[in-house]
Amino acid sequence: MRRSYRDAIVGFSLIGGVVIFSGLTFWLKGLTVSSSTWQVTANFNDATGLSEGTPVTFRGIQIGHVKKIIFTPKYVQAEIKVSKKNLMLFKPIFAKVETSSLLGGDAAISIISEGTPIEGLVYSPKKDNCPSEIILCKDDVIKGYGLENISKLTGELNKLINQAGSQEIISKIITSIEQFDSTQANLDELIKLSKKELIKAQPIIQELTKTVDHINSILSSIDDPQVLSDIKLTANSIRSFTAKLDRITDRVDVLINDDDLTNALKDAAIGIGKLFNDIYK
Repeated sequence: MRRSYRDAIVGFSLIGGVVIFSGLTFWLKGLTVSSSTWQVTANFNDATGLSEGTPVTFRGIQIGHVKKIIFTPKYVQAEIKVSKKNLMLFKPIFAKVETSSLLGGDAAISIISEGTPIEGLVYSPKKDNCPSEIILCKDDVIKGYGLENISKLTGELNKLINQAGSQEIISKIITSIEQFDSTQANLDELIKLSKKELIKAQPIIQELTKTVDHINSILSSIDDPQVLSDIKLTANSIRSFTAKLDRITDRVDVLINDDDLTNALKDAAIGIGKLFNDIYK
């Protein structure tokens, strides 16, 4: 009996260890045995680093895993099983393959939401009434972007270099640099000439400064209440004199237009002329 009891304990211990190890493995792989999961699909042009079981994260937290990878003529489709039943991700949304470093590492899919959260909005992404135009819902298809690693960057750089050589971009850049150097030399010469002209204009600037100071002095003098009073008195005197001159002018016009006075002046002039003629004879 004791041996059978001991064997049973050992057996149950082994079974428990297997169950715990299997559960831990599933947890590390992002696999769950739950009916609360829902599925979306991400289309990738390049699915480098992806495989079934690849973890899927949102803001650094694992929310699911890649259930299946399907190859189509246009895309590599990754079926993603999300284990958060009430997770609301606001659109626009896309998926991006990332690694722990630029040099490589374990790949993971990061779900990136660029939408603005709406307060008070409560929907389950699993339900049929889920507003797919606002949030990510089950069976939605999102755009995926491939892995950016050092190899891909090197390939892109080589492609750019080859393209630069085929289109003579480097020679054009060199020509542009030479033109820039020439322009810089002309600009330096222009700056030197401008300095010389400024030196020549220095006396004029000084005279203008003195003139401005003189004008400011005159304006400050005008602001003196006594000077303003004298200017007003002078203006009034000139106005009175002008009025009197206008009256005298009117009287002179009346005298000139008087016919009797004009004839009398003519007769007097003729008489004086005859008198001088008789005297000189």
